Amino acid sequence: MRTPRNRLARQLASTIMVGSLAVATPASAEVVADWSALTIQVTGANQPNRPPGPFGTIDQAIVHIAMHDAVQAYQRRFRMYNAPIPDASGSMVAAVAKAAHDVLVSRLSIPEVNAVSGPLIDQVDLFYANYLSNNGLAADDPGVAIGKQAALNMIVNRTHDGSFPVNAEIFTGGTDPGQWRPTPPAFLPMAGPWIGDMAPFVLKSREGLLNEPGPPSLTSGLYTRDYQEVKAMGRRTNSARSAGQTTFALFFSGPNLVGVVRAVALERLTDSGDRARLFALAFASAADSIINTWNNKRTYHFWRPSTAILEAANDGNPRTEPDPDWLPLINNPPYPDYTSGLNSLSGSFMRTLQNFFGDDIWTFQATTGALENGQPIAPRTYHRFSALADDAVEGRILLGIHFRFADEVARRQSKQIADRVFAHAFQPLD
Repeated sequence: MRTPRNRLARQLASTIMVGSLAVATPASAEVVADWSALTIQVTGANQPNRPPGPFGTIDQAIVHIAMHDAVQAYQRRFRMYNAPIPDASGSMVAAVAKAAHDVLVSRLSIPEVNAVSGPLIDQVDLFYANYLSNNGLAADDPGVAIGKQAALNMIVNRTHDGSFPVNAEIFTGGTDPGQWRPTPPAFLPMAGPWIGDMAPFVLKSREGLLNEPGPPSLTSGLYTRDYQEVKAMGRRTNSARSAGQTTFALFFSGPNLVGVVRAVALERLTDSGDRARLFALAFASAADSIINTWNNKRTYHFWRPSTAILEAANDGNPRTEPDPDWLPLINNPPYPDYTSGLNSLSGSFMRTLQNFFGDDIWTFQATTGALENGQPIAPRTYHRFSALADDAVEGRILLGIHFRFADEVARRQSKQIADRVFAHAFQPLD
């Protein structure tokens, strides 16, 4: 006999649409995994009214933390992020679904800038109604009130967190040597320059993270070394890359890092509380890493390799030769080089998996949404979490969009952040 959850998954695959994106949940029969999947797809959808840049990571952290608190209102195994919710009754499934639903709807509504992602909210509402119905849960199940409180606690916690500034800064950098400025072909201003000023989730102080001295001097040996490396290996045509290195690089133009975290959680964990805790740790670490990275980007606004190579005659370094025809393998994203956003995410996600399971060794596959010559790129198999983070450093250099020092500092800082989050948040109560 087909289970209600299998029917739900089949129904959602055909009814929940966001533009051309089908928002479907796996037939996992597990509420945290189901709503995590929906959250990731909805927050990753093309939303014209949403802030640019890595904003989906912030939304994902808020939803996953609310789900963690909803589960722990029942289990009471791990420390809740917000205030405890006493006397939990009814269905925990209803509580988690309601918590995720309410936070998603809240984040998709942007009263500060009078913009609402209406179609997405409609889809989340439909998903929620179907989810309760197909799990045999009434709309007034007592668990709904518990989830509503978990969501409200999280929404209040993030009120005025800097997510939606009314008069958002438009930052276009500068024209002095070493300063970032918009890059071709779109010449867009920096995406989300205010993100670095947002309230962090767990990190209380950036002290110790900025013990890095910032980008190296343009006349230093480190800068010269990394300039020569990306110039030779990252150019679009006539590069020193091999064909295999080009495929490797393109893989890291769109790796599905969230997919790795989810796949490992679904394979290694069976309890809702354990999954919710891992997701909360992972996304809180990733969000704090992104906030830290965007602070670095806005503070130092260091130029991309393509600008550096074009303007090398003006950098004061006789060892850096300009090349007016140089282009990176892919177009630069619209924000400064230092530090690397992708390496902040890969470093924090992979370090969280290491910390959670107490071991770096695990065989898993990573996929990418990137294409090569219009064709999908094959998944990559890894045997250590840290190996994926190592490859992310190399991949962004081979793409021509980062200097090595920008990748390596991001990796170090994201590991520090993940360690702090793991040490101070969502701890076992015993």
